[in-house]
Amino acid sequence: MPKMKSSRGAKKRFRVSATGKIKLRRSFKSHILTKKSPKRKRKLRKYKYVHEADVPRVKAMLQE
Repeated sequence: MPKMKSSRGAKKRFRVSATGKIKLRRSFKSHILTKKSPKRKRKLRKYKYVHEADVPRVKAMLQE
């Protein structure tokens, strides 16, 4: 039986925190930053957690 492979895209986008939650980096922070307010850009710095409803799907992609 061959090994199960994790999704390479998911591997790059998600991380499991110390408490077991799944973190992801926020989008909309890479370009066209001049029109975005400093408050908006500051809030985009923080990590976001995957919603509980999506956790099983993400874990299946990561297969760890």
